Amino acid sequence: MFTKLKSSSISSMFLILYSILLLPVSIAFMMKDQSVIFEWIIFQISSCSMTFMFIFDPISLSFSNVVCLISGCVMLFSSSYMSHDPFLKRFTWLVMLFVLSMNLLVFIPSLPALLLGWDGLGIVSFALVIYYQNAKSLGAGMITVLTNRIGDVMILISIGLLVLQGHWSVVAMWDFHLMAWMALAVTLAAMTKSAQIPFSSWLPAAMAAPTPVSALVHSSTLVTAGVFLVIRFFPFLNTIIGFKAVLLFISVLTLLMAGIGANFENDLKKTIALSTLSQLGVMMMSLGMGMPYLALFHLYTHALFKALLFLCAGMIIHNSSNTQDIRHMGLLFSQAPLTVACLNIANLSLCGAPFLSGFYSKDLILELSLNSPTNLFMVLLIFLATGMTAAYSLRLSLCSLWSPLKGNPFHSKLENDPYVNWAVTLLSLAAIIGGFTLQNSFLPFAPFPFILPFFLKMLTMFVIAAGFVISFFLWDSMYQSKATTKTKFFFTTMWFLAPISAQPLTKFSMLLGTNLMKSIDMGWLEILGGQGASKISSKLSSMNQGIQVKSFNYLVMLILLAALAMLYYSILNN
Repeated sequence: MFTKLKSSSISSMFLILYSILLLPVSIAFMMKDQSVIFEWIIFQISSCSMTFMFIFDPISLSFSNVVCLISGCVMLFSSSYMSHDPFLKRFTWLVMLFVLSMNLLVFIPSLPALLLGWDGLGIVSFALVIYYQNAKSLGAGMITVLTNRIGDVMILISIGLLVLQGHWSVVAMWDFHLMAWMALAVTLAAMTKSAQIPFSSWLPAAMAAPTPVSALVHSSTLVTAGVFLVIRFFPFLNTIIGFKAVLLFISVLTLLMAGIGANFENDLKKTIALSTLSQLGVMMMSLGMGMPYLALFHLYTHALFKALLFLCAGMIIHNSSNTQDIRHMGLLFSQAPLTVACLNIANLSLCGAPFLSGFYSKDLILELSLNSPTNLFMVLLIFLATGMTAAYSLRLSLCSLWSPLKGNPFHSKLENDPYVNWAVTLLSLAAIIGGFTLQNSFLPFAPFPFILPFFLKMLTMFVIAAGFVISFFLWDSMYQSKATTKTKFFFTTMWFLAPISAQPLTKFSMLLGTNLMKSIDMGWLEILGGQGASKISSKLSSMNQGIQVKSFNYLVMLILLAALAMLYYSILNN
């Protein structure tokens, strides 16, 4: 019997097929280290030409490949997860537009045209964050879109500054007047999209979107756009004095803030979102140390295991009566073995456990941070944040997977959905072998050979193990202490970034609006308008009435006086 395919399943098949077909092309371009630029001249008047550029190089092709593979798996997962949604077709179109925007961003090296993909990501992400239409989603969507608008304005400013150069091509930049301002605008744009401090608060807020969207946004699309922009501009940005030092400082702060925050967060999706933020910090840190290709390598491996992590979390939420609080979960390992196995693969990969994909990129970046001439304090913070990653990953597992049952004992969890099982199995396979297969492509770009002493070589493994041990002993998986201290509040609100970036701005505008309404609408406009006019007219009429009454009395009195005078006069004459 022929069953009608869902729109999400069709789009998933299309994306995975595209990814498979593009793979040999990407490998060929990588092996030859070849770049092809197409420039289409739309019209040319005198010396002014309007052109549209496309670039096909190892970076753009491999990025598109990873994005489409993950999107395909996410859409396959959506066929089950969003099956009860009455607007599934609308959701599918939005996600496909999102993927298209990311591909436009990747393949276009010209700044004005790149704005198509850049702005497309911002607009579609807003539509997806407010997909479940309620006040909370709208608030989260507004924070997301307004923070990203700062980045869009910076791109517009950089387009204006590039007029001085005579062309807008990203791959052919040279020294020119105001180049430091250009670098600042591009870096700020990248920082807003990749949620670095002080623009971090929108990233956990964007969790209001459906879980498949979170899996896509936080693995390979929206948040990685900023990192990708810095990688594209890196040869130019590298020439700016102080750029790398500032980027390193900001990224390490972000890495630390997200790592500590995730250890205090109780929402399953927000914990994973903060782990994304810490990994974005690792990518930016790699760029701050002058290693753009290793940042790209970590971006790919992270995209694979983070998408898997989100899909498993979505499955757990779906099966736990739609609760996202890890304090209400427990005993999941015996009820959903496949989901938990895949979640553990993703978690271990995130920590940098040996021979999973995260290990190949993260370990290499950390070892190179020890090898490069970096500030000792920065290195200490980097390794502290790495330990934090292991700590919150184990805490997540202790509280939700292996703790005693805390939820409804009558609620059974099922794993008989082929859509979900295929999606998580494909991504698990990618999360296991992805790092090993990609490392041969990216190792030539690492500053080799570098030799470390044994104790430094083992330092990363020791820090990860220490993170696990400390987490095991310190965290209370049963949650006996539920009091929120000031310190806890400080860490859970991302060092007060979340309330500062949302509340003061809205408070100022709301207070201003209220005061304006009180003073103008309910004040001066009332005095000068309706109420004032009615008061003046009533006063005038009462005055007029008074005058009329008084004048009438006066006239009566005059008539009486005149009558009396006449009477008196007639009496005298007689």
